Amino acid sequence: MSHLSEHVDSLENKISKLLNRYTILEQEKSNLEMEITVLKDERSKFQLENDKLNETCNSLKLANSMLGSDQHKRDTKLKINALVREIDQCISQLSE
Repeated sequence: MSHLSEHVDSLENKISKLLNRYTILEQEKSNLEMEITVLKDERSKFQLENDKLNETCNSLKLANSMLGSDQHKRDTKLKINALVREIDQCISQLSE
């Protein structure tokens, strides 16, 4: 009988340890799920910020190309003059 009692006590001990471990793992899982949610929110914010910065960068590139940098200033002036001549030709054709 004592042998059976020892087995029961051993099983109770193991079950208790398993339940304790289960509780700890459930808490860790809950913590990790919260961390995942926080990280997803942060990722969304960074993605929005990245999109805004890309849009700003593209706008600045466009503005820089329109204004012309020192290297391309002469080319930009020539392009503008060519566009003005084309506009003048269109206006003269419309007025005829």
